[in-house]
Amino acid sequence: MTTTTRSSASTRTLLTAAAAVMPVWTVVALAQAFTREGFDLVRHPLSQLSTGSLGWIQITNFLIVGSLLIAGSFGFRKALYGKPGGTWVPRLTLVAGIGMIGAGVFVMDPGNGFPVGTPAGPPAAMSWHSIMHMVTGSVTFIALAAACFVLGRHFTRTGARGMAVASRLAGVALIVGDGWAITGGHAGSVTLATGVMIAMAWVSLVAARFRTSA
Repeated sequence: MTTTTRSSASTRTLLTAAAAVMPVWTVVALAQAFTREGFDLVRHPLSQLSTGSLGWIQITNFLIVGSLLIAGSFGFRKALYGKPGGTWVPRLTLVAGIGMIGAGVFVMDPGNGFPVGTPAGPPAAMSWHSIMHMVTGSVTFIALAAACFVLGRHFTRTGARGMAVASRLAGVALIVGDGWAITGGHAGSVTLATGVMIAMAWVSLVAARFRTSA
């Protein structure tokens, strides 16, 4: 196997990791959201699945998806080398991956009746690890949204106007979904989950697209 062939195979493997981000996150998170007793996506953010006796499943989901994003960042670095976005897409994807791992390590507090047996309403005070979860989660959201906008610039520069528009819309979806949740909007946990999944889906789709030409 030549050096070029080995490099291409490595790039495809790393991009496959990025392409798996959205399917892994969505399947694992939503499977729990629809089956765990007492969980209501309208009232509970997906992060709250990390609490309770089965919380290890969502914690593992955070850690795996974070690792996939980190691996994928190196795939983007190889695929975009010397091209528009070749510096910042990998960096932002890397930061998003580190943020996801942080969000898995630092678990948010139980609240609003979940897990079952938890008093109704938000916790009286946030624990330090819940605060760190919010910080690392925010870092992830900002990095993912920014990556979508940088990809939009990449596709604009390369003449793929439809892809450029879709990239920017994915970034906007995450910002709007997160903003609505932060301001206490009705069903904010749903809009946040939707925005995150749209941005993840776009990063995964772009990674799969780059993989075919690697």
